[in-house]
Amino acid sequence: MSDFNDFNNPQVAGLPDHLKQFIVEQHYGHYTPVDQAVWRYVMRQNYSYLKDVAYYPYIRGLQRAGLSIERIPDLQTMNDNLGKIGWGAVTVDGFIPPSAFMEYQAYRVLVIAADIRQLNHIEYTPAPDIIHESAGHAPIIADTDYNNYLSYFGSIGAKAMFSSRDFEQYEAIRHLSILKESSDADESEIAKAEKLLEEISANMGEPSEMALLSRLHWWTVEYGLIGSLDNPKIYGAGLLSSIGESASCMRPEVKKLPYNIDTINYSYDITKPQPQLFVTGTFQNLIDVLETFANTMAFRTGGAAGIRKAIECKNTATAVFSSGLQVSGMFSELRTDANGGISFIRTSGPSALGSEGKQYSEHGKKAHPDGYSSPVGKLKGIGTPIEHMTTRELLNAGIRPQHTAVLEFESGITVKGTVFSILQEEEGHNLMITFRSCMVTDSDGTILFKPEWGRYDMALGEEIVSVFNGAADKSAFEEITPISKKLTHKAEYDLHTLKLHKIYHDVRTIRESQQGFERLPGLFTELKSSYGTDWLASLEILEITVHYGQLPELENELRCYLTAKAASDPEHNKLINDGLNVIANPVTQLTTEEES
Repeated sequence: MSDFNDFNNPQVAGLPDHLKQFIVEQHYGHYTPVDQAVWRYVMRQNYSYLKDVAYYPYIRGLQRAGLSIERIPDLQTMNDNLGKIGWGAVTVDGFIPPSAFMEYQAYRVLVIAADIRQLNHIEYTPAPDIIHESAGHAPIIADTDYNNYLSYFGSIGAKAMFSSRDFEQYEAIRHLSILKESSDADESEIAKAEKLLEEISANMGEPSEMALLSRLHWWTVEYGLIGSLDNPKIYGAGLLSSIGESASCMRPEVKKLPYNIDTINYSYDITKPQPQLFVTGTFQNLIDVLETFANTMAFRTGGAAGIRKAIECKNTATAVFSSGLQVSGMFSELRTDANGGISFIRTSGPSALGSEGKQYSEHGKKAHPDGYSSPVGKLKGIGTPIEHMTTRELLNAGIRPQHTAVLEFESGITVKGTVFSILQEEEGHNLMITFRSCMVTDSDGTILFKPEWGRYDMALGEEIVSVFNGAADKSAFEEITPISKKLTHKAEYDLHTLKLHKIYHDVRTIRESQQGFERLPGLFTELKSSYGTDWLASLEILEITVHYGQLPELENELRCYLTAKAASDPEHNKLINDGLNVIANPVTQLTTEEES
């Protein structure tokens, strides 16, 4: 990616190509004056409320992340600031696959949706947007304990096995969120998408590692509370960026439960307010719970269960032999012995071999275009696993280059062929034996490999000690994570809407320059006559008249207008009244604590 912009940020510059493919330009100029007003309204509301219930000093956190209340952040400023604490940020198009999202966290890079919510979704949006991702996640990144948890979570999550149904659900969620955030979405299309998501979600089967891990992520990173059960503080980004739920979540009817490993039993619905939230006493507890769950995952337990997860996911995964040899590919076959241990594995399609996260130059996808297979286990009658055999022990077992060897495994699998070479690591462990003219058969006579198929690279290992999502060496494997073909909708504005944008622009200019106050009555008249459903621009005009002591008659007219609109329009009642409250209690000054 020669045109890749790393913002002079080391974390962004260090991203591998398979993650860079999700990055899109921010296109800051595409944000409309209404978008800027939405950001400002939400941030002023956030500060007004969150200064009392957020875990950290809100303004100080915003400043350290390169954010302000006044306008949508630009990515360069964010990266300049986040770089000082060892993080970076990039913009993407809406939802990305969970495994990719996790891996960005492992690289200490925040993933920020480039779009911003519509005015009619100002309290909450089901789609990722720049308010949620930047104003929610970024301010707390400066907390060392928390950002260590976040990056560690990413490193664990990047290895999590997912099911084939997980990606279907991800596609359905992404499609629904795009429709709901689209200004011209057809209600019947939304209903159809909701039904599809319900059907998929109802038939997910046993939750995958990624599904369970996503629950822990949701109840901590997105919707987490910290402190005591009777006096918790908000640190989850989903709450910090939702001016509706950040307030409602503290009500008694939303249960507060202690955060522990049992939290994985609670699923969630991204389209609805949460019925319960989980409170952790410390960020260290988050790491402890994560560690407990990680100990159950295939990347730490391996075994037949891990290979079964790899087969079910129908995507590239990696199995690690006890010798250290890594096999990456789409796993398609598992054979077990009488005790349930692995006796044989097979991949289909392009596969690769390597160790310690590096692919062997002679064992990439071109060398194994049609798959890979190998027995697993000990040789019959020999106590020492092949991977640990000395040169003498190999010779005693009949394993020597340019000689025919017959290897019978305890499982009953037999390998017969001419030994071509033995791959060893520097410490002396044996990793692989390459055979010519090789035949591999199971105890029932099933042919597992024929001489005419070419050379046979047999992996060495008594067992499979780890199985994880993706290729071991993603760069060499040229792994491209599936990217959704459904893109977020880019709005096209008619002349009537563009005139509204101009009003918002003019109001901001008057406020920031403190000039042109005499134009405000005309702008308000145009709003009343042509944009009767709009309420935010009228609030911004009222704010100017109050804060700068201008046009008292217009101020009175605006108050009456907005009060009447709030009373007659239940949908906007709370939004307007909350806006009036912030005007009465300005948020432009920092508290003493935050200044310090």
